[in-house]
Amino acid sequence: MKKTLFCLLIIIAFTSCKSSSSVVSKKESKRENKYIVNNLIETATDKIGIRYKAGGTTKSGYDCSGLVFTTFESENIQLPRSSFEQSKIGKIIAYDDAQKGDLIFFKTNKSKQINHVGLITEVKSDEIKFVHSSTSKGVIISSTKEKYYQNSFVQINRILE
Repeated sequence: MKKTLFCLLIIIAFTSCKSSSSVVSKKESKRENKYIVNNLIETATDKIGIRYKAGGTTKSGYDCSGLVFTTFESENIQLPRSSFEQSKIGKIIAYDDAQKGDLIFFKTNKSKQINHVGLITEVKSDEIKFVHSSTSKGVIISSTKEKYYQNSFVQINRILE
């Protein structure tokens, strides 16, 4: 209703709502993305404590990419199923530009290709926290300050602009 009234006022004043609609849509888009990012983080962190299960995409167990896949699916965002394929989606971001809602990728256990993914939940100047499903502890929040993740970090991808 407010948007319609706003456009009517603009139409009356300028005979076109087109020029102002792009400004409105950019603001709405940023606001909507912030809302989606918060929902994604809440959805993923609600699963903390659920066990690891290879190939898992349900409350009976998740693997890392299954957790990310189902989390994004909850917002009607389709991602590939594997962490390697997920690493090809979106835009690769510099470590220092990471934001909540970005995906963080790793090569663990001396793998030659990306084989682990998490969803970034918090970014501080010297640390990134992310929710993921670990084979030993299930769905948890970890930190890039942990030596294991420092040594296996590969890249960060932004899915939502």
